Amino acid sequence: MYILLLLPVLIVFYHVLHLIYTTLSTKSLLSVPGPFITRLTKLWYFDRVRRGHFEEDNVRLHERYGPVVRIAPDHYSISDRAAVKLVYGTGTKFIKSAWYEGWKHPSPERWTLFPDRDVRRHAETRKRFSGLYSMSSLVHYEEFVDHCADIFSQRLTEYAQREGSLNLGHWFQCYAFDVIGEITFGKRFGFLDQGDDIEGTIAALQKTMVYSTLIGIYPEWHPRLFELLSHFSWSGAGGRTYIMRYVQEKIRRHSEPAKRDPEQGTLQKQDFLEKMILARDKDPEKVTDYHLFMMGLSNVIAGSDTTAISLSSIMYHLLHYPAVLEKIRREVDDFTAQGRCSARVTFKESQEMPYFQAVMKEALRMHSATGLPLWRVVPAGGAKISGYYFPEGTTVGINTWVAHYDEEIYPDAKKFRPERWIEAESDPERLKIMNEMYMPFGLGSRTCLGKHISILEMSKLIPRLIRDFDFTTTSQKWSTENYWFVRPTDFVVKVRRRTSSAKQA
Repeated sequence: MYILLLLPVLIVFYHVLHLIYTTLSTKSLLSVPGPFITRLTKLWYFDRVRRGHFEEDNVRLHERYGPVVRIAPDHYSISDRAAVKLVYGTGTKFIKSAWYEGWKHPSPERWTLFPDRDVRRHAETRKRFSGLYSMSSLVHYEEFVDHCADIFSQRLTEYAQREGSLNLGHWFQCYAFDVIGEITFGKRFGFLDQGDDIEGTIAALQKTMVYSTLIGIYPEWHPRLFELLSHFSWSGAGGRTYIMRYVQEKIRRHSEPAKRDPEQGTLQKQDFLEKMILARDKDPEKVTDYHLFMMGLSNVIAGSDTTAISLSSIMYHLLHYPAVLEKIRREVDDFTAQGRCSARVTFKESQEMPYFQAVMKEALRMHSATGLPLWRVVPAGGAKISGYYFPEGTTVGINTWVAHYDEEIYPDAKKFRPERWIEAESDPERLKIMNEMYMPFGLGSRTCLGKHISILEMSKLIPRLIRDFDFTTTSQKWSTENYWFVRPTDFVVKVRRRTSSAKQA
């Protein structure tokens, strides 16, 4: 009984000692501005993230306080172009912070690529499998994307015939999930069939996002809570456990000997996993069974949200900027009339549409998929950023939304204006500055490995939708929630098919 009474006192005493230590070890940062409570505790940051709109909070903080803002006693949000290369550039000594621990299984042996803080292992693994995600591999994945785009188009046609409304954000996630299923396992998961959440996979993934986002702020609690909560399906830890079993089952079904073309000696339909199985069979020490599981898990966890959110952002901004929609539609219709845009839009064709490329880039600037600072730890020797000296061990980070809404880099940053990218092409120095702060897929050695696949999915689908359908939105502004990924929750639209005369007008 005495111990139970003493426990709260010990906890408070521990936090006071930790605060004193943090304050003394970061004396050079005492003048950094921010909400007063952030000098005392991480609870303010935890609460703001819990509310699900931290991307907006973070932008407002920098508008009020300047380029460096205190978020917690030893966490600092940065908005400074000069810091980008230092913190995230290739060869940087700034490693990922403990926040990423919440995104992996607590066991050190069950690591995955995204949250891996072991720099050498991450670099070796990334190098080993980067070819599967490279630009040169995209041509092999187009057939998979086309199959899903065909079904997506058919679902929209059915909605148009019923004159019904649909949550376009949800259907984009169904599309992105099924593409990942095709590319990774050679078979769609089936989300596009009815728009259903197959086996509760999307729900489990969202629970995982919430859990990982919040527990990462207090990573020391992750091993204890994960072990306890993983037994409950309603929890984020339970969601991750379910996703792991889901991927293991997909791999098990896929593990029969690969069927080879007797004449060519190559796989008839090489999906991601088949390529990895071939590599494993060739060199089982270099590519292990765990690599198969880990990379398959990474694809499922990270492969749908980024693409679905980016697709939603493109369509949302087009619907709210009619002049831009008219201009991009004219470009797509002209390409179609000239025979330069196939019924199934090819990746190469989409790359030749300059205004579409500018629209896609601007939409990802306006609404990036991730909405929290990309936290990094200051290395030995400390670092000077924006006039402040940051001691070794301090945590710093740049939020993509803060970078993308920097008015010094992007004048009229809150306006959707694709022309800014086309205009900058005549000013190489200006374009260089804009690109340095453009980070929808991360930066440096930690750039999203699936970036090119995501761009492939967007490039093949959006021109097709613009050409074949008319959309009208049912609300002036959508609602979103930010638990690492800034997801739209109610992107409801009405759809109808465009007539041939409309396309030719």
